[in-house]
Amino acid sequence: MSEIKTIEQVKDGSVYGQIMQMGHEQLVFCHDEPTGLKALIAIHNTVLGPALGGTRLWHYSDEAAAVTDVLRLSRGMTFKAAISGLNIGGGKAVIIGNPKMKTEAFLRRFGRFIHSLGGRYITAEDVNFTTSDIEYIAMETPFVTGKPEIKGGGGDPSPVTAYGTYLGMKAAAKFAYGKDSLQGKRILVQGAGQVGTHLVSHLNREGAVVFLTDIFEDKLLSAAKTTGAQVIQPSDVYEFPMDIYAPCALGATLNDQTIPHLTCDIVAGAANNQLEEEGRHGHLLKDRGILYAPDFLINAGGLINVYTEYLGNYKREIAMKQTEAIYDTTTSVLLEAQEKALPIQDVANEIARKRIDQIAGVKLSY
Repeated sequence: MSEIKTIEQVKDGSVYGQIMQMGHEQLVFCHDEPTGLKALIAIHNTVLGPALGGTRLWHYSDEAAAVTDVLRLSRGMTFKAAISGLNIGGGKAVIIGNPKMKTEAFLRRFGRFIHSLGGRYITAEDVNFTTSDIEYIAMETPFVTGKPEIKGGGGDPSPVTAYGTYLGMKAAAKFAYGKDSLQGKRILVQGAGQVGTHLVSHLNREGAVVFLTDIFEDKLLSAAKTTGAQVIQPSDVYEFPMDIYAPCALGATLNDQTIPHLTCDIVAGAANNQLEEEGRHGHLLKDRGILYAPDFLINAGGLINVYTEYLGNYKREIAMKQTEAIYDTTTSVLLEAQEKALPIQDVANEIARKRIDQIAGVKLSY
């Protein structure tokens, strides 16, 4: 399986080289000088349907980092949809900046860029986006999900993401420990955002011993006070004694520097693209005897939620019910990886690719 490299590592050093290496269909650069909007929309694969994926607003170190992120995230959405049995393709958008830049004009202008793609890309909320922001985008395009429930939308998808992650973690625990109870397990949740906080609530109800960390101290202390989780400093994460490590912030936390120091039996979290280099770091986890629950499988609840809205006549109970299938799918992936003696990530990728290839024989891309 090919490695996912940074833009500097692609053979010809070009953005187009990176697009080819990851197999994308389209990368759109958006700029609006009056509002200061600088956005990228990546469409990875539309064999299963139009590309669906949220918009992330982040202060990237440079434009190359934004390109790498949007390409990796959109590719992950393709596999997430495929392995979850959804008839939707993979896409993602990132906006370069900070939350203070968001105004009505800023968001509506972004909506116009989405609309210009004619339905090939459908957005939703991601990091630093809210349902209120989605309402402004929806003023300019129907190709948007994650609208408030009071207006017939799916609302905030983070509770569903957290629920699916929790179920995937339980499936991993059953595989590793012989039972899926998390009672008494030392679980470190990295990321005190909406998903991480909801996940902590599930773990608390089951009697786990929960630790919480975040790079933003105010957010960390507030979430710890709300949930009762014990605070851990970000610098202490990877050598902290724990049974389960749950990365729920940004990606690439599993890398050459961190994996050798991990003390856990299981990695199961909601962050996207947790493996800095898929093939090599998947093998490294396997060699260390650490069970890895693939992120794009167990964090699929949020996508399932907005997909349910996309289909129309949204009901949260339908999304939650479909999310429950994550437990069984995770179990199947873990068993197949054990039988084939392969890294779990490789097996999950292959299952997703196989479904896409099969449907590609039935219809053209969207």
